[in-house]
Amino acid sequence: MARILIVDDSPSQLMGIRRIVEKLGHDAVTAEDGAAGVEAAKRELPDLVLMDVVMPNLNGFQATRSICRDATTKHIPVVLVTTKDQDTDRVWGMRQGAKAYITKPFSENDLAEVIGQLIPN
Repeated sequence: MARILIVDDSPSQLMGIRRIVEKLGHDAVTAEDGAAGVEAAKRELPDLVLMDVVMPNLNGFQATRSICRDATTKHIPVVLVTTKDQDTDRVWGMRQGAKAYITKPFSENDLAEVIGQLIPN
């Protein structure tokens, strides 16, 4: 069982993603914006971060860059989960350090597959 940090400013998205994560047998920790997500990543040291992009305070690209460049959190894979579906967004997200990029709306199977690829059994 892994600990997965979900960072999203939408309560309904947080709840939906949390339901999928817990259904897969993992523990879920949540944060409501990018700044809180970076702090939670440092505090909780999760096995994976699922990061929205469009959020207040610190957007998901900035938060991903911060997590991926910090010595204490750079080992944690970040998956961007966002409505931003342009190729340039995907390229920019991966350049910030993300290991995968999922666009909303996504299927439960899509999310489960990416989680399975990034979390060792």
